[in-house]
Amino acid sequence: MKSETIKNIITIGTSAGGISAVSRLVSTFHEDLDAAVFIVIHVSRNSMTDVILNTIQKKTLLKCVLPEDQDLIENRTIYLAPADRHMLLERGTIRITKGAYENHWRPSIDVLFRSAAAAYNGCVTGIVLTGLLDDGTSGMYAIKRSGGRCMVQEPAEADFPDMPNNVLGNMEVDYKVSIDEMGHILTDLFSRSSCEETVVPDDVLLEAEIAKRMSSSVEDLKKLGEITTLTCPDCGGVLARVAEDIVPRYRCYTGHTFTEKSLEDEQVKGIEDSLWVAIRMLEERKNLLRTMTGNLSDPPGNQTDQPGKRRSEEIQVHIDRLKMMLMDLGDSGNPPFLTNELHL
Repeated sequence: MKSETIKNIITIGTSAGGISAVSRLVSTFHEDLDAAVFIVIHVSRNSMTDVILNTIQKKTLLKCVLPEDQDLIENRTIYLAPADRHMLLERGTIRITKGAYENHWRPSIDVLFRSAAAAYNGCVTGIVLTGLLDDGTSGMYAIKRSGGRCMVQEPAEADFPDMPNNVLGNMEVDYKVSIDEMGHILTDLFSRSSCEETVVPDDVLLEAEIAKRMSSSVEDLKKLGEITTLTCPDCGGVLARVAEDIVPRYRCYTGHTFTEKSLEDEQVKGIEDSLWVAIRMLEERKNLLRTMTGNLSDPPGNQTDQPGKRRSEEIQVHIDRLKMMLMDLGDSGNPPFLTNELHL
């Protein structure tokens, strides 16, 4: 069976507050909307996406589908990315993969948007709705650079305005509107004009290919940007800073990708984990010293100068300092430097 010719592609990305936002959006789509629609909602890996799909289906006359790998793209159909799987587009075909996480998300908004831009260039309309942090901005920029249209929800009406605001803060968009206006705008656009084939930037094509084949190489990384001294917090691989993106972003050769903000968050989390391990080890050391010196059973008023007791008291000081570091880490994201040597 041959795939039909698809004139228009709509990609939608959302995170926190996304299910209700998407349901509201699809209710504005006319039943003869001349497009195929692809949706990524950031959900946990164990989410029941069939339940989410049924919720969306109740709001639209368009057919809603959880696609499988190699499904052919059909017009006037809404496709929802399955939980814990990336949804990518090739010309006429949907790919469902379990590739590397992007900003710790799978499915990833940016992976969908980039692949759509690579496959359908000027025929793509990207939409970013409510959500936290900066997911979707990189993918939206890929759509814009490939000749497509960009639309964001009016941040003032979004439950979580971070994602729309991040797009608006980094690039020019074609439309910043209420969800209630989006369907009418798209219907009018598709009825008045046809999309034109445009040239897709090489880096967009390469990143879409890397996501599709679920692997890359150091040579691929060098094509995308400068190799840094930073390492991937997920796999330990070297990170390259992507040169052509509007959002500071890093990619490792196994495919993990991080914006600068998400990479910083991962580093802070790693520091916090290490501090907790250090506190646990110091607590165990302190308790062992007390047990060895019989400190726990000393009678009241015993002033014996026991080296083990003094060392356990010193360790408690360091434990308290580490806990203060944890508090500072949570407040600022930048831990103070521990200058005192630990005498263990």
